[in-house]
Amino acid sequence: MRICCLALCFAAAFAAAAQIYTGPRPAQPDLPYLKHAENLVPTEVLEAKEEKGKKDDVIYVINGAASSARTPLASPIFVMQFDKLVAAKLSLYKLESRNGRREIIFSPKKPPKAIRVELTHLNTEKLYRLEVDESLEPGEYAFSPDGSNQVFCFQVY
Repeated sequence: MRICCLALCFAAAFAAAAQIYTGPRPAQPDLPYLKHAENLVPTEVLEAKEEKGKKDDVIYVINGAASSARTPLASPIFVMQFDKLVAAKLSLYKLESRNGRREIIFSPKKPPKAIRVELTHLNTEKLYRLEVDESLEPGEYAFSPDGSNQVFCFQVY
């Protein structure tokens, strides 16, 4: 009897942790989509190139001054179906737009601070909602998996 009650409690807790999602589904796995009402807008998928900066700094450069994926929302919501990428290893950074390109500097003395993103597991195995915890200023941003130069760019305007 105790085992049955314990199993029911775990099942109820697990069901409560996953939210029911009835909105649009991502067309492609491992790609964050901006959620605009009932539409999903794919982020721009690129590869950041490493350049040597001052001293031990590394500058990651992305071609183009602005992303083609744009949102007017200061607190954007994303939907992403994970397959090969790991949800907890995806970081969000603000980029600087300079000389017709986007860049971010990683310095051993002062590394850039990742923007906090809340992950919510939705009703399917690997479908998540990603919500930015703070309001974003207008500008260029990119998600990047830890240890990878792959970036998923978007612009807040």
